[in-house]
Amino acid sequence: MKASILDLRRRMKEVLRALDRNQPVTILYRGKPKGVIYPGDHKRRAAGRAAEHAAFGMWRDRADMQDVEHAIRKLRRGRFDAV
Repeated sequence: MKASILDLRRRMKEVLRALDRNQPVTILYRGKPKGVIYPGDHKRRAAGRAAEHAAFGMWRDRADMQDVEHAIRKLRRGRFDAV
């Protein structure tokens, strides 16, 4: 469904019904798409489990990331500490 800013104000009930039907709503501003509203559980269904994502655990074998506190302290150092 496509809805303008005015539709959001005046026809919110129809926009909410579209979201209840699991349809994304494209928001238009002056006839051009500005954003998309997805139903509440859209990300959960589309993303699946976090453990199945390719980026999950990609630094597991790095030796410099074993001590998390040291790695964070190293990242937060000031720029003059390296000299």
